[in-house]
Amino acid sequence: MNADKKVAFYTLGCKLNFSETSTIARSFVNEGFDRVEFDEKADVYVINTCSVTDNADKRFKSIVKSALKQNDDAFIIGVGCYAQLKPEELANVNGVDLVLGATEKFNVTSYINDLTKNDIGEVHSCEIEEADSYVGAYSIGDRTRAFLKVQDGCDYKCTYCTIPLARGISRSDTLENVLKNAKEISEKGIKEIVLTGVNIGDYGKGEFGNKKHEHTFLELVRELDKVNGINRLRISSIEPNLLKDETIDFVSNSKTFVPHFHIPLQSGSDDLLKRMKRRYLTRTYTNRVFKIKEVMPNACIGVDVIVGFPGETDELFLETYNYLNEMDISYLHVFTYSERPNTEAVEMDGTIPKKTRAKRSKMLRGLSVKKRRAFYETQIGNTLTVLFESENKEGYIYGFTENYVKVKTPWNPELINTLHTVTLTKIDEDGLVRFNFVKNQVIA
Repeated sequence: MNADKKVAFYTLGCKLNFSETSTIARSFVNEGFDRVEFDEKADVYVINTCSVTDNADKRFKSIVKSALKQNDDAFIIGVGCYAQLKPEELANVNGVDLVLGATEKFNVTSYINDLTKNDIGEVHSCEIEEADSYVGAYSIGDRTRAFLKVQDGCDYKCTYCTIPLARGISRSDTLENVLKNAKEISEKGIKEIVLTGVNIGDYGKGEFGNKKHEHTFLELVRELDKVNGINRLRISSIEPNLLKDETIDFVSNSKTFVPHFHIPLQSGSDDLLKRMKRRYLTRTYTNRVFKIKEVMPNACIGVDVIVGFPGETDELFLETYNYLNEMDISYLHVFTYSERPNTEAVEMDGTIPKKTRAKRSKMLRGLSVKKRRAFYETQIGNTLTVLFESENKEGYIYGFTENYVKVKTPWNPELINTLHTVTLTKIDEDGLVRFNFVKNQVIA
């Protein structure tokens, strides 16, 4: 039916979106489509949207334009979080033919019997209360690592966040299916799996389409550690209140889980954490960092932080800055607060001027550079394992150690997707780390 038809994909946003794009792409291939790159001519273009920042909304329009440049008769489909939140807005973008919300996106091929362009985008989007079924997904974008989705949705009511509106309630894959997907990935020769979801520490909830828990995140981690053929497992991002000491202890002794945690903080001020309706205060966060460093001194700890939240006075911002400066963390992901419709924060007083938000963001990004460098300096002289990536950038190949130090060495295609024992020697002028191979230590 779709012989010689070509489909291309563009993903905005998080690792979870990448895993879902991959799964949607496999459904097109099963229907006889050829997958091509987004900058090539295709019959269908699927854009997986994000709603976390203002920018993602604006970028959708320019991505549609670039697809139409390749083929002005192409059938254009918008899916994902923004498609759930603002389906009509996407449908009105010139050239868009179909918009699918949270539950429909995985059945996209059943909506495209006819690839004739529509005068106005057709919308299929459920009420978000109906988004309660779980669709497993994993991505195999490069040959080195895969993103494995284990959980979707969120029951938290953080005052700045639209994700519960875009993805629905917290629900999980069955343990059996996660393990099946992990085995499939390992059989493809991929060396690293990154666990992903909206709130993965909540794993287990909704495994049966209701709130009944059979498994917990700790059980998931324990079972994945037993899967043969996986060299590395990485936990992508986990809430501090859901990262339990038992999980940290387990990772510290695990065969495959690496000493790298990404733990959202959002603010170093307890006043702001309360305004954000986060489920912890800084004391809990401090305890998590101390616990990790106690059992894994070389662990890498990444932090999400939001600047410019309503009510963030200069004093409260400095509280966050000083808190992060004193903490033994390794890098920051800095988000500038942006107003999202239908969130509590939009109604709050104490709006921070855009210029002030930008200045604070720059300060924290500068702190992140300093933190990463300080962390890298503690690793010089250590013998670690590097997994090499597949890209040739200006004559160098890059890789990451288990504790997320980024290294480089002159390009050698034989290193792609291989693991090697190395000793870190020095930090280069670009901030990346050089190393010596430990002789006869090819791991896989």
